[in-house]
Amino acid sequence: MWTEACTGLRDRIGRNNFVTWIEPLQLRGVTDGVLRFSVPTRFLGDWVVRHFAEAIVQECVRAGAQVTRLDVALARPRTDADGAPMARATPAPRAGTGDGPGAQVDIGPDTPPEAEADLPSGPLDPRFTFDNFVVGKPNELAHAAARRVAEGGAITFNPLFLYGGVGLGKTHLMHAIAWELRRQQPGLRVLYVSAEQFMYRFVDALRNKQIMDFKQLFRSVDVLMVDDVQFIAGKESTQEEFFHTFNALVDQRKQIVISADRAPGEIKDLEDRITSRLQWGLVVDLHPTDYELRLGILQTKLEAFRAQDPNVVVAPDVLEFLAHKITTNVRVLEGALTRLHAFASLVGREITLELAQDCLADILRVSERRVTIEEIQRKVAEHYNIRLSDMIGPKRVRTLARPRQVAMYLSKELTAKSLPDIGRRFGGRDHTTIIHGVRKVEELVAADPQLAEDLRLLRRLLSS
Repeated sequence: MWTEACTGLRDRIGRNNFVTWIEPLQLRGVTDGVLRFSVPTRFLGDWVVRHFAEAIVQECVRAGAQVTRLDVALARPRTDADGAPMARATPAPRAGTGDGPGAQVDIGPDTPPEAEADLPSGPLDPRFTFDNFVVGKPNELAHAAARRVAEGGAITFNPLFLYGGVGLGKTHLMHAIAWELRRQQPGLRVLYVSAEQFMYRFVDALRNKQIMDFKQLFRSVDVLMVDDVQFIAGKESTQEEFFHTFNALVDQRKQIVISADRAPGEIKDLEDRITSRLQWGLVVDLHPTDYELRLGILQTKLEAFRAQDPNVVVAPDVLEFLAHKITTNVRVLEGALTRLHAFASLVGREITLELAQDCLADILRVSERRVTIEEIQRKVAEHYNIRLSDMIGPKRVRTLARPRQVAMYLSKELTAKSLPDIGRRFGGRDHTTIIHGVRKVEELVAADPQLAEDLRLLRRLLSS
């Protein structure tokens, strides 16, 4: 009966679904109209009951069996007197309650020990907490959104998607959310991984034929956090699995937190269906730091140093100098102060402005004029009083086209990005469009004093 039913199921649900979900089932028998199966994992049993119970019952009836529902239980290996596993799993059937048409499921108390073990989460940095996160205007929305997720209450936006350049605090906020959730709700299953770790675990599961264990791990969590999701772009199989994992967790109303170095729509080679789902919830941009925020970060870092070494002396103008000169990366900014503190502690000298300039000559040289395309777009949009979305949008009206061309011109002049790279940052435009915009500004600047003044002012703003 079961062999005939399997033939019908294979045609009905497709070969891939049959191999993945039906083949692992072990029929234990039919009792009082109940089909009884053993399943290797709790996740597989739950999925079969929710998605295939009705089809299984119907195909078995068509094959001549008098059944009305099915019952699944976890297979538990028996051991002999010496503790060695016996050849066949023969779990005793247990009573359960139906979850759907023709379904009866028992996957609770007999959960194997490994399912209750701690999640193999990525390492969390103990320094990256909310208490150590310096809040300023560029990151206040991201901080507030992360705080809301960390409260662990009703899900108000799913997923939370944080994006921004290197060293702006994305990973810090991700770790802070994980720490706070674990502190407030120790029993919560919080899994934090980088996109690279997700990919490696998926590939390893495929190689070792443990894909069901992989699915169970990632779909049984309460909160899934994936850092630097741009690394799965172009990896077709990994994106496929990430897509199904995302859907499964959202269906269960589990919280998802994602980070990347750019907005979902700007991640090249990311499937459209994943992009659209990443935009379902709240997408928050961590803007480049301003002077006040950088100064606040340095002051917080210095207080931590003084707590360890009360004798450290820093001239008042040193922090202001660093906040003014190192503008693109908070990690570099903090690393500069760490180097100064180490140097001063080892040689027993006060940290003066002259010492800072000598000790940090290489960092200061690299940090000079490291303007980003995003900064240029933001400054130009503010100068011409237009929205940033219109700057990179498709509209071609003159009030938007001219500021857009100015931003293209400055991006070509002040950054080392290629024309195709610049085009991608301007809404995916072709490099020939960038060339046209640059040449147009070059032609107009000689005859338009106002445009020339605008360029001078914008260059000064971007270099400060």
